[in-house]
Amino acid sequence: MLKKVTKRRPRRIACRVAIIASRYNRRYVDAMVRAAERTLKHAGAEVEVVRVPGAFEIPVVATRVAAAGQHDALICLGVILRGATTHAQHIGDAVTNALVWLQVRYQKPVIHEVLLLENAQQAEQRCLDKDHNRGVEAAQTALEMAAVMRRLGGKGG
Repeated sequence: MLKKVTKRRPRRIACRVAIIASRYNRRYVDAMVRAAERTLKHAGAEVEVVRVPGAFEIPVVATRVAAAGQHDALICLGVILRGATTHAQHIGDAVTNALVWLQVRYQKPVIHEVLLLENAQQAEQRCLDKDHNRGVEAAQTALEMAAVMRRLGGKGG
């Protein structure tokens, strides 16, 4: 059973968040971007959205954004639908590995919502359904992690 996104009342936090989002499977990704932006802005965050062609291009742009040091957190949004080959799995694994490396390398929260899904029905539920939209969850996590990193101080805070 799919977990419903708990919409917490966001604590106001002055922070900058970059959303790096794929244009591929645009209908689904756009819905996550809108939900994330709405949640972040409601909490007082400044938001910058950067679009890339597909999920595979997200890590290189996220790395450039993190290296610039202008944002408190990054949110990476994309939808990969499985097909008849293992291509989707390879893309998903590569993106995940790169994003893990990125957040450790730059000590910057990188919220991973590049979804690897079986079919369009799963994408509709996780992206278009307001009760399950992963963009909201990503934004809430980014806000919380920005606050944690700020509290910890140091290079990444």
